[in-house]
Order: sequence, then structure tokens, then C-alpha cells
Amino acid sequence: MALPYELVLGWRYTRAGRATRRNGFISFISGVSMLGISLGVAALIIVLSVMNGFQKEVRDRMLSVVSHIEVFGPGGGVLPDLNRTLGEVRKNPEVVGAAPFVAAQSLLARGEDMRGTLVRGIDPKLELQVTDLAATSQETLNQLTPGAFNIVLGVELARAMGVQKGDAVTLIAPGGVVTPAGVVPRIKQMTVAGTFDSGHFEYDSGLVMLNIEDAARIFRLEGPTGVRLKLKDLNRAREVAAQLGTQLTGEFLVRDWTRQNRTWFAAVQLEKRMMFIILTLIVAVAAFNLVSTLVMTVTDKRADIAILRTLGASPGSIMGIFVVQGAAVGVIGTLAGLLLGLGIALNIDVLVPALEHALNASFLPKDVYLISRMPSDPQSSDVIPIAVISLVLAFVATLYPSWRASRVNPAEALRYE
Repeated sequence: MALPYELVLGWRYTRAGRATRRNGFISFISGVSMLGISLGVAALIIVLSVMNGFQKEVRDRMLSVVSHIEVFGPGGGVLPDLNRTLGEVRKNPEVVGAAPFVAAQSLLARGEDMRGTLVRGIDPKLELQVTDLAATSQETLNQLTPGAFNIVLGVELARAMGVQKGDAVTLIAPGGVVTPAGVVPRIKQMTVAGTFDSGHFEYDSGLVMLNIEDAARIFRLEGPTGVRLKLKDLNRAREVAAQLGTQLTGEFLVRDWTRQNRTWFAAVQLEKRMMFIILTLIVAVAAFNLVSTLVMTVTDKRADIAILRTLGASPGSIMGIFVVQGAAVGVIGTLAGLLLGLGIALNIDVLVPALEHALNASFLPKDVYLISRMPSDPQSSDVIPIAVISLVLAFVATLYPSWRASRVNPAEALRYE
């Protein structure tokens, strides 16, 4: 079956036709446009994949400490009925683990050094159900036995205070005891049982953990202040939190992990959108280089266009020839960009170390950044829109030159031939 002549001529013009100096220049400009589209598409895919990788890496490290959902008692107080609350949350099919906890603010002191900390009272056995950190620090957390008043510090907090395992620290609880001498803060001597390293500076520098019963005694609570939950799918946390808000008996504050760090995630999404817009301009510039390429091609092929018109070709057919030429450049450039971008994004964990070794440099120093390797997470939700936008821009860029070609007057074009 013969191909339509619009496709045949459009593809022939893309390959520059006759080997003349002018055609060679047009072919060079067409190649530059194709290369620009490829590099723009590849840059978009690589940058967005790296941003996705960073976001996923930080999120995973954060969720090693933070649970997917937290259920707090009425007014932030003690849970009225822990067993009933645990039973109700576990009825939700998305919940795979639940553990009670006590959360409070306090001061941690050693000598004259004093730090504000977030205290989390936990049950070491149940904590394994809700966080990955408990699995990696199980031996240390198992030392948080009731009545021992042991404490586990974040590694950065321990380093800043200069404490090690076995050292004594002082926990100062707010809301002191009223005595004849005035209000005296509640002070408890604690023994450092070890440290944990989540890889997230905020928690490693400000979180301490102790046994839930010891925390209740120190802060004079009658029970846990909340329940921490782990879900099958962390991306459904907001949906499950809304369900629990209506399913639980009584007034509870239900908060999912996306709301706990809403500002950070909003900033990352805004930065990602801005990078998408900025890098899309690179693709747009390359795509609209097709305008100059096609205009020069139309000027060079005026005689050919006139002959086709005299042979019966319609203006629409002439327009189709140059649309095919521009679309071919756009399609080839986009496909090449997709292959290049995905090839680099999927192998960035190999390419970056090789580049660091060749340049004798470190792009992500361990003492500056949270992570020491370049993460990458290409997602179809990014790749597909990039390809579609690139193809649309290339197609739009062909419309005006193609319309100009369809308006060529055969008599005028053949006058000097």
C-alpha cells in the first residue's frame, strides 16, 4: 500500500532533499531544533526524577520516626478508653499496626547545657508495629523497661550535649509542683540507654524516647495521650484519617503525616512546579526553532510547491507536507529525549559516582546533606505530560509556516524558473 505523498515529501524534506549548500544549512537548523527538543525533554525528566527521589528519600526517613496517622485524646488530653480506641482503629482494613504513646514537651539538661525536646513515651513491643526505626533500634528500645527511667536520645542531640550510653541527664517537665516555697518544676534523673539515628536532622536533634509508663509518671498522666497507626498504603493517609474521624466514638483529633509537615511538602511541590515551567521553556524555544527551519524550507521549495499545485495538489495537501516535516522533527526529538532522560534517571546511582570519581569531587557531602547519594524516582505522571507538551509545542510551531506554504501563488513562484 502506497503512502500518501504528503508523508513521503514531508519525510524527504526532513532529510534535506538535494545535497546543496542551502539544504545543508536547513538540515543543520532542523538538527539543532531536534537536538534542542531532545535535551529539553531529557533535562525535564532528569530534574523532576531527582526531585522526586529527594522527596521520597526525605519522606521515608521522616516516616521512620513519624507514624502515618496519630489519634489524640479530646483536647489533646489523655485517651478516655485506650482499649476501645485501639479496637475501633484496628477495624479499619487499611490499619496494619497501632501503638499507644505519650507526647509532651520538656527540657533536657546536663550540667549547664539545657535543650528543649519533644518527649515520646512508647511501648517498645508495640512500637515495632508502627515505625521502621523501632526495627533498626530494637535492642536499644528494649532497654526502656518500666520503672528503670532510661531514655533514648537522637544522635544529633546526644552529640550536641556530649552524652553517651550510661550517662545521666535531667528531664525537666513543665507545669511544676506547688509547694510552700512556690512552684517547683518536676525534675527526674534519667539514664541514657542509647541513641537512635533516623537520618532526619529535625528528629535526631530534638526527640527523646522513654517507656510509656515512666513518661506517664513524670508528666502525671493517667494514660497515653494518643495512638499511632501504620497503614498499608501511606498515600491514603489523608483519606483514612477522614474515615477514622467519623468512625471513632467520641471527640478525637486525627492527624495524618502529610499535615504534620504540610509546609515542607507544599514548598517541595511549588519548587517542582516552578522547575517544570522553567525547563519547559527550553523545550518551547527548541520547538519554535522549527518555525525558522520550516520558513526557510518553504522559501527554498517554492518552485516545488508551485509544480505540485499545477499538478492538482490542494492547499491542504501542501500544508500537510510541511506539518509532517515539523512533526517528524518533534516526534524524533521527543523520543530521543525520553530515551536519554529515562536512561540517565534510571542509572543515576551509577553515573553520578562515576562522575564524582572522574572529577575527584563530591556532589553531596555527608557532613552537609541528609543523604550522600543522588536519588532518582522517574514517575509516569511526570514523563507522560512532558512528552505530550513537547509534541504539542512542535505541532503548533508547524502551523504558521505550513499555512504560508499553502498560500504560495504558482504563477509568482514559477516566473523566474
